[in-house]
Amino acid sequence: MQLDQQTAVITGSSRGIGRAIAVRMAQEGARVIVNGTEASRVNEVVQEIRHNGGIALGIAESVDTMDGAARIIAAALTEFGQIDILVNNAGIIRDRMAHKLSEEDWDAVIAIHLKGAFACIRAALPAMRERRQGCIINMTSTAGLAGMAGQLNYSAAKAGLLGMTWTLSQELQHYGISVNAIAPAALTDMTAPYIERARREAEAKGQSLPEYWHIGTPEEAAELAVALSLPQSREISGAIFSVNGGDIGLWARPEHQLLASRLAGKWEASEIAAELFTNYLN
Repeated sequence: MQLDQQTAVITGSSRGIGRAIAVRMAQEGARVIVNGTEASRVNEVVQEIRHNGGIALGIAESVDTMDGAARIIAAALTEFGQIDILVNNAGIIRDRMAHKLSEEDWDAVIAIHLKGAFACIRAALPAMRERRQGCIINMTSTAGLAGMAGQLNYSAAKAGLLGMTWTLSQELQHYGISVNAIAPAALTDMTAPYIERARREAEAKGQSLPEYWHIGTPEEAAELAVALSLPQSREISGAIFSVNGGDIGLWARPEHQLLASRLAGKWEASEIAAELFTNYLN
């Protein structure tokens, strides 16, 4: 019971990775706030946790508004008096190539993934700062780290979470609050259509499913989230982890590489193209 007396809020925890995290944290003794937009699904997870001896409260609420996020956090504080762990997992996908992507699909994905994470963090920080302890985990994606065709909105949102993670880790280090991110690869309701499409395309070409589609389970991703939330892990902050089945990795931060320098004068556009860009392309 390594999370005994800890209160954990996991957004988007009525299914997939969020559900696995909620169940696993409850097994470690955490008092869990289960969140999702469908009350029936939220209640299923709450009942599962309670049936196995855990403590859980369900909140059917969207994170895409400041008021909605505030209600989720307020429920945790009212019911349990504190918030120790916040996992920003809620997410949706609205995939289109950029020239077909509508404003509505752009706004919806940014609102849930990026604004939703901020809204929950903003609501939770006063209580965390007052107690000078806490753990925030943002769920990002390889799409935000390396890009993914057809997922401009999703990639932008997930990349935004990287900047949020790095900045908050600096802002909150003096308050004993850790902030990390996880880029998971797991078979869920959200990822299943893409894996099935990749399988069909591979079969049509007489090929095997590409190795990078051999992804893990939500439960394996949940173990990493639990590990980061343990008291002994909270000195780790500002890190971006990956998990794919039994493979756990650490993404390096982008590093600046100096291409050339002039102490006097300035670079002309033609010189940059001829000297620097030619070397870059080669």
